[in-house]
Amino acid sequence: MLLYLHICYSFCRMIVLMSLLCIKCCIFSILLYRDHQQALAERASLSQYLAQSQDELPAKTMKDSAIEAHLPLGTQPALREKYLNYHNSVRFGRILEDLDSLAVLICYSHTWNKELKRSPLSIVTALVDKIDMRKNIIYPDCDIKFTGHVTWGGKTSIEAKMHMSQYHDGAYTDVLDATFVMVARDPENKRAAFINPLKLESPEEEAIFQQGELNKTRRVELSTASLLKVAPTAEERTLVHNLFLNTLDTRTVSFRSRILSPNSVWMEDAKMKGNIFNRIFGGFLMRKAYELSWANACAFAGCRPTLVAVDDIVFRKPVEIGSLLLLSSQVCYTEGMHIQVRVHTEVLDPLTRQHSTTNVFHFTFRVEKDIPAIVPQSYGESMLYLDGKRHFDETMRSQVAIH
Repeated sequence: MLLYLHICYSFCRMIVLMSLLCIKCCIFSILLYRDHQQALAERASLSQYLAQSQDELPAKTMKDSAIEAHLPLGTQPALREKYLNYHNSVRFGRILEDLDSLAVLICYSHTWNKELKRSPLSIVTALVDKIDMRKNIIYPDCDIKFTGHVTWGGKTSIEAKMHMSQYHDGAYTDVLDATFVMVARDPENKRAAFINPLKLESPEEEAIFQQGELNKTRRVELSTASLLKVAPTAEERTLVHNLFLNTLDTRTVSFRSRILSPNSVWMEDAKMKGNIFNRIFGGFLMRKAYELSWANACAFAGCRPTLVAVDDIVFRKPVEIGSLLLLSSQVCYTEGMHIQVRVHTEVLDPLTRQHSTTNVFHFTFRVEKDIPAIVPQSYGESMLYLDGKRHFDETMRSQVAIH
């Protein structure tokens, strides 16, 4: 009987403690929500400081936004834990996060108003135009330097170029060049906001600005020629048809009987998936997409790949807090020792079951051996194949221009 009473007492005591814990959690959640609402109200009040036209804002120079930042992996070993993986090499996904943060900081420097304590603008990443690797090795124990500034500006959008170098053998050597396009929004991130016009001070700066104009024109042309809008070119149609013919079983007369040629892999068998339930921002998204694409390329090739380029990342839709983000990675094109990987991210609303695309990422990798050819089976896969080839060809042209 005493044992029974003791068990009942212990059980009741546990129930009381759990109830108190639940009450504390509820109170904490209410306080967090109240603080969140207060922060939103404070942000909304900054709308009064927004310019009604670009003419109201003073022009800024490229020097006004110039930033230099250091990542002391060599001189401060404590930082390495965050940046190194189990291979003792630098996690490139972390570098992508740093580039995204630096691009935002560059744009805030361009739009800085010394009369205001807080900026009324919300700077968000619109797209990553290009990241070109100049060097495949990033040393885990050498300091890294980032530099960058605004190179082009419209009414509400800004292009920021960044350069990364690493100190090794007594000198800084080039590692990568990156071009991001950012957009300015109002404090509540509901509509576009005006930014300071860009003042050009030399022929060199005019040339840089003109390159930004060319980049904008190229992006419009690529969007217009997207396979989601227009049919493939005659050359691309011939390529897809030849791929189809090369996989037909000659022992039958059926178009449905498909066989793989030697050293080839069906596109369907070269994919990988993942999901995230978290608060999402641009740099975090890029890191997760890169890590999934790297794992996909590694599994496909059977060896560790190195990144060659990141191309044409468009942030189509913001990812709200509490969304379920689905990532799918697909090897869509291969050539020689190169692998073109496409990562598609979409948001799933658990209540409505609706899927909405948020981003499409394109990564080019290289391995130290020849790899199987990728072969599409359906028309949809053929379009992914052609899109991958377009991005790969553009990357190769860019690499030739760099070197």
